Amino acid sequence: MSDRETLAQQVYRDLKQRILEGRLSSEEMLTERTLALESGISRTPLRAAISRLEKENVISRLPNGALMIRTVTVEQLLEIVQVRRLLEGAAAEKAAGLPFTEELAQARARMRTFTGGGDIAFDLFWIDDDAFHNAVAFAAGLPLLAAMLTEMRSIARRCTITRTHDRFDQQALEHIAIIDAIEARDGPAARAAMEAHFDSVRIRFLGWLARN
Repeated sequence: MSDRETLAQQVYRDLKQRILEGRLSSEEMLTERTLALESGISRTPLRAAISRLEKENVISRLPNGALMIRTVTVEQLLEIVQVRRLLEGAAAEKAAGLPFTEELAQARARMRTFTGGGDIAFDLFWIDDDAFHNAVAFAAGLPLLAAMLTEMRSIARRCTITRTHDRFDQQALEHIAIIDAIEARDGPAARAAMEAHFDSVRIRFLGWLARN
C-alpha cells in the first residue's frame, strides 16, 4: 500500500467520523479547499476520500462543485429498523443454539452499567450498543451480518433523530433480556426479545417525531 493510499484512507475515516458524530452536518456547504485547509493535506488524497464517500451516498457534489452531506430520512431510518428486526431476530434465535460467548457476557456487563439511568453521552452508548449487536451476530456464526449491521448503523447514525436520546437504561435492559435468553438456550425467547427491542426502538423514534 502506498503512502498516498494510506493518507487517503486516513482522510476518509476522519471525514466519515466527523459526519457520524454530527460535527459536519447536512446544513453545511463544504468545499474541497476548506476541507483541505482543515485537514492540512493536499487535494489529491482528499478527492480520493470524497470520491469514496460519494460512492457510499454519504456526500453528494452539487453542480457548482460544492459538497453536501446527504440527509438520512425518517423513512430510511424506519426501514433500517424493520430490516434489522428481521435479521437480528433470526440471529438471536440461532445464537441460542450455539455456545454462549465471552463477547456476549462482556456486552451484558457493559449494559448493566447503563441500567441506573441518568444522562449518558450518545457516542458513549453507541460504542457499547455496537458491540452488543455485533456480539449477537458473531455468536450466531454470522460475520457477514455483522458487516451488514455496520453499514446500516452508519446510515442510521447520520439521521438526527438517533442523536436525540441521552437516556439508555431501557435499551440496556432490553439488551440484557436478549442475552439472558441466548444464555438460557431459549431460541424463541431470544428472537422475541430482539424483535421486542426493535419494536421499542421504532416506538421511541415515532414518539420523538410526535413531540416535534
